[in-house]
Amino acid sequence: MRMRIVRARIENFRLLRDVEVGFEQRTTLIVGRNNSGKTSIAELFRRLLSGGSLAFRLEDFSLGCHESFWQALQTYRADPQAADVLGQLPSIRLVLDIGYDTDAPDLGPLGNCIIDLNDDCHEARLEFRFGPKATAPEAFFADHLIPLEDAADDRSRFFRNLSQRLPSAYAGTLEAVDPNDATNRKLLETKLLTTLIGGGFINAQRGLDDDTIRERDVLGKVVEVLFQSALTDDINPERRTTAEQLKDVVEAIQGDVHNSFNSGLTSLLPTFDLFGYPGLSDPGLVTETSFDVNKLLKDHTRVRYRGVNGMTLPETYNGLGTRNLVYMLLQLLRFFREYQATPTSAGVHLIFIEEPEAHLHPQMQEVFIRQLERVAAAFVAQLNADRPWPVQFVVTTHSPHMANEARFESLRYFLSIPDGERMRRSVVKDLRQGMAGAELAVREFLHQYLTLSRCDLFFADKAILIEGTSERLLLPSMIRKTDEAAAGQPQLSSQYLTVMEVGGAYAHRFYDLLNFLELRTLIITDIDSVAPNASNKRVAVPVAQGTFTSNACIKEWFSPDVSPAQLLAKTADEKISAGRRLAYQIPEEDGGPSARSFEDAFILANPELFELGEGDRADLAYEHAAEQKKSSFALEHAIESTAWRTPRYIAEGLRWLAEGNPAPVLPPEAVAEELVAEVIGVEVADGGQPAHG
Repeated sequence: MRMRIVRARIENFRLLRDVEVGFEQRTTLIVGRNNSGKTSIAELFRRLLSGGSLAFRLEDFSLGCHESFWQALQTYRADPQAADVLGQLPSIRLVLDIGYDTDAPDLGPLGNCIIDLNDDCHEARLEFRFGPKATAPEAFFADHLIPLEDAADDRSRFFRNLSQRLPSAYAGTLEAVDPNDATNRKLLETKLLTTLIGGGFINAQRGLDDDTIRERDVLGKVVEVLFQSALTDDINPERRTTAEQLKDVVEAIQGDVHNSFNSGLTSLLPTFDLFGYPGLSDPGLVTETSFDVNKLLKDHTRVRYRGVNGMTLPETYNGLGTRNLVYMLLQLLRFFREYQATPTSAGVHLIFIEEPEAHLHPQMQEVFIRQLERVAAAFVAQLNADRPWPVQFVVTTHSPHMANEARFESLRYFLSIPDGERMRRSVVKDLRQGMAGAELAVREFLHQYLTLSRCDLFFADKAILIEGTSERLLLPSMIRKTDEAAAGQPQLSSQYLTVMEVGGAYAHRFYDLLNFLELRTLIITDIDSVAPNASNKRVAVPVAQGTFTSNACIKEWFSPDVSPAQLLAKTADEKISAGRRLAYQIPEEDGGPSARSFEDAFILANPELFELGEGDRADLAYEHAAEQKKSSFALEHAIESTAWRTPRYIAEGLRWLAEGNPAPVLPPEAVAEELVAEVIGVEVADGGQPAHG
C-alpha cells in the first residue's frame, strides 16, 4: 500500500477527550461497551471527510473541556486585554499520522504535506483544528463582563449565548506538522483532507425494516451510483458502453422501458458469487423501473428479487439478515466504483462500517469479518485489473462473534471512565501495544480461547471466571439468592456480566488481559489441596490433610508453595489485586472445616440436605461429593431442590463484585426524566448533561 493511516490522536470531541487510535493496515475492529465513544470516532471522520462545511457545535465539545470556556471568561473579566485568554479556549483537534512508501514514484497531494528532512522518517503528520478565531474572546465575553448576582444564572446565560456564537467565532484549519519538530508547520487548505483521504460510511441505522405504504428501497439507491460510475469507467469499456447506451435509451426511447433500460441496468449489478459467502446464494437481483424519464434513476428504480411466472418481488420480501448483508456488500461495491471513477483518486480510502452484525446470525457475523478483506481483494483482481485499492476498514461492533474472530492485534477497546462529576470520557486500549508485553504463549492461548469460545469480555461491565459445569449451572441461582439477601445494596443481577468457564489451570492466563481491560472480575476457583503419598507423588486430599495446592491460578496469585492452611488465613484484601478478586473455599463459620471443591463446599453449606452420618464433616462431605456426578448434582439443585444456601466463599465474592459498578447508575425516575426531556426538547431540572455516544 502506497499510503495508509497509521494513527489518529483526537482531543475534545464528545467522549474522545484525549485518545490515540492506531489503525491496522487493512481492518481495525473497535469494540467496547455502550456509550464508550465508538460512534464518536466515526462521526468525527464523517464530518471531516464528507466534503461539507467543517462546522461543530458546543454539544460536540467534550463535556470535560466546557470548564475551559468558563475559566477563559473569568480571565477576560479580570483583564479584557489578557494575552492568554485565546489560549485558554479549547479546540477540537485531530492529528493524523500517514505512513507512505518512500520508493513510490509519486505520492500525489501527500507530497505537499511532507516537510521533515529526516530520511528515516516515513510518516507525514496532519493536524486539523477547530479552534477560536482571533476575535473569539470579544465575541464570547464582551456581553458578560459584569456577572449576574446569581452564579447559576450567570453560568447558564453564558453557555446559552456561547452555544449560539460558537459557529461564527470558531473556524477549521489544517496544517502539516513535522513529526520530529512540532514547531515546524505549514498551513494547508482544509479541503486537502478529502483529496488525501476518501471516506465511506455504512451507518448502524440502515432503514432496512421500513415497510411502509410507500416502499423505501435502500438497495435501489445504490444503483444510481453504480450507473454514474460506469459512465466514467476507464478499466472496463463494456461497462462504460452499457451505461452510455442506457443513457441514450433514457433520452431517446419512451416506450419499452422494462425490456430495454432495466435489462442493461441489471447487468451492472455484481454477481454475488464474487463475494464468496458460504450460505449466500445469488439472490437474483433485477431492477424494475416505472416510467418517468426525468426521474428515472433517482426516484423510480428499485432493486427487486426474481420470482416465478415473470413476477418480481419487493426488497422487503426477503429477510432482514440477507437484505442487510446484500446492502453492505453493494455499498462496498459502490465505494469501490466511486474511488475507481474519480480522476484523481485519494491516497487512502477509509471506510467505516458501524455494527455490521445487525440482523446477521452468529455464524454469518464471523464470516463477515473474515471475508471483508477478501471482498476488497476480489474487487481489485476482478474489477480493477489488479490495480491497488488503498482501502482501510474500521468496523465498530458489539458482537462477541466478530471480536472473537478478528485478529487479536486488530482490536481497539474503548472504555468509558469518569471525567469529573456527572461526566465521562473514553480511554482507548490498543491490544497490539497493550498485550505486547505478555508472553507469546499467553497471547496465543487467549487468541485461541477467544476464537473458540463466545466471549463478552470486550462488552461487559464485569466478569466471573469459574471452574466448571456445577458453578455454571448454579451461578444464576447463587446470584439471585445473594442479591435477595442484600436488599437495598447494589444488585449483581441488574449488571452486565459475562461468565467464562476457564478451569483452575487456565484462569491465571487471563490476568494480563483483565488488567488491561480494567474489568472488575471475580475468579471462583477450588483450593485443590494435595499432599505427597508414599511415592512422593502429590495426590488429592481433604483440606485439613493438605500441604500444598495444585491450583495453578492460586499458585500464580500467591506463591507456588503456598499451603492450604496459609490460604485459609488470607484476608479479604489479600485476595484482591488490580480489580480482580480470588474466591476459593473457606469455612462456613470461622474455625470450622473447609471444603476442597465446589461440591463438598455446597454440602458443608447445606448439611441438612444430605445424609452424611457421623464423623468428621469435612471428610464426609469430601467423600459424598466424590460419589456425585457433577452435572446431575448441579441440575438437581438448580431445578428440583432449590431451597439451599450459597457457599460462603462464593457469596462473599459475589457481594464484592456487585460493588464498585464502573458506570454511574441513575435511579429509574432520573433516567425516565432525562429521556422525556430529550424527546420533547426541554432542560432537565437538575441540570443533567446528555451522554455522548
